[in-house]
This record gives sequence, C-alpha cells and structure tokens, in this order.
Amino acid sequence: MKLVDILDDGRLKPALVIGNGINRYNSTRADGNNSWDKMLLKLWEIHSKSASQLSAPEGISLTEFYDALDLTKSSDEINLQKEFCGLMSNWTPKEHHVGISTWAQSKNVPILTTNFEETLSSSFTKDITHFNSKSFTDFYPWESYFSNHQVRDPAGEFAIWHINGMQRYNRSIRLGLSHYMGSVERARRLIHKGNESRLFSGKNVDEWSGYQSWLHVVFNNDLIFIGLGLDTTEVFLRWLLIERAKYFNLFPHRRKAAYFVHANTSVLSTGQTLFLSSVGVQVVHESSYDELYRTPWALS
Repeated sequence: MKLVDILDDGRLKPALVIGNGINRYNSTRADGNNSWDKMLLKLWEIHSKSASQLSAPEGISLTEFYDALDLTKSSDEINLQKEFCGLMSNWTPKEHHVGISTWAQSKNVPILTTNFEETLSSSFTKDITHFNSKSFTDFYPWESYFSNHQVRDPAGEFAIWHINGMQRYNRSIRLGLSHYMGSVERARRLIHKGNESRLFSGKNVDEWSGYQSWLHVVFNNDLIFIGLGLDTTEVFLRWLLIERAKYFNLFPHRRKAAYFVHANTSVLSTGQTLFLSSVGVQVVHESSYDELYRTPWALS
C-alpha cells in the first residue's frame, strides 16, 4: 500500500496530520533554519546561562530540553515562545504546501498540523475563524481554524487546525514537556468530564464537549500522518492515540483507520513499531520524500 492508494480509497473519511517535515522538504540554505531542534539550540545559545550545546544531550528529550532552557535562561523577562515564533517570521509557502492544501480543499478533507506557522493556510486565507468568539482563548485556540468557508462539522469539512498552537498567538505555542502536560490535562477534561457531554459516554457523538475543536477530527476520521516522527517526544499526540484506541475498543463500530507514512532510510525502532501497532496505526513506507509531498497530490 502507498500513500496515493490511501488517498484514493473512497471508503475512508480521511484527515491529514502534518508535521514539520513538510517545511524541511526541498528546503535550501536561503530558507534559513527550519529544524525544531536547531531552532531550540539557537535559543539555548542566545539565552542559556549554561554551556552552549551542539545538540540536545543524550538522556533528555527535545521537549525536556525546552523546559531546561526555560529554567536556566538568563532573564525571566525572556519570552521563549515569542522568540521561537520570531525564528519563523520569514517562512513562506512553497509549491508543495499549496499543492497539499489545494488537494484537501478540493476533497473537503480537514488538516491537523503540529506546526506553528501558517504556510499551509496562507495561500488561500490569512483570516482565522473562531467557532465561538466569546469563549476564545489565545492560550488554547483549539476551536479556531483557517478555511475558505465557515465550518459546521470539523470532521466533514476542509479546514486547517493547529494542534500545538499557532505563530500569531505566541502564548499558545506548545514546546516543552510542561506545555504538553497542560494540553493533556485540557484534552482529558473535554474527553472524559461530564455525563452525556463526555466523548466516552457514547451518546450525542456530534454534541460532546470537544465537538467544535480539532479533537473531534481525531476521533471521527481516518488519520494520515505525514512529516511527523511520532516518536517518544510527541507526548501529546501519542497520548491522544492511546485514548483514541481505548475509545474504539469501547465502540468498535466507530473504529477508524490511521496511517503513519514515512520515507525514512532507517528502519523504525522495535519500540516505535510496537507502539504504533498497539494504537491501530499502520506503517506505510515510501521510497522517497517526493512520494510524500509532491506526487500523490497530483495523481489522486
């Protein structure tokens, strides 16, 4: 099975989950630094009171590395989230960004992205829409999206949703382990709190507490992961996949597929393969990054 086969499968209700690999594809020196780890190392070099680092040391995850920087920065007045956003200020969409967004728009497929910048949406709109402006918070803009129309059903309509925050709201940026734990806590309340309004009650599937957010897509669509490592640093996403698997075990008739599409030259670790299999994610290997970011969107 290949990505193009998944995209052409009319039995699926797909949603794309896109990571930073899309920004690193075909990037040049002129594009500047577009690697999360190198961007964090840049901030460490500028702001940490500790010794400079050429890479995140062994024994610490990238998310923990951010927290370490936040704890050891030279001044409490330094806003690391804002400065991280500043490193992305000149990023612009390339042909493959536009191609994927155009495909999703034409097929009415939602996009979830772990990226903060707006390269996927800026080709068709710079305007953000909030499901409920009165309840909007720039700390967790989970009910905010970019689209060419007003969305009523997040799982059934095209829109671009930012899982880990967005550049225009620097307080929303989730970089550290403490940030991810906050996201887990918020999502847990939406998924499990309440009586019939909680997702796991099995009732009012289209009226549960997270219905107007991107969380609704996670539990109601066939997910296609592209440009993500889904490794141990992706704490929040992995937790969501565990909750998703538990939900489908309770309600098997609602089960949706998930695909992790990658073009890594190295074989996935035994642990990662075990995790993905246990949460119902099928691994799909492509021979090149062109098969992830260019060819399938023109063929399907």
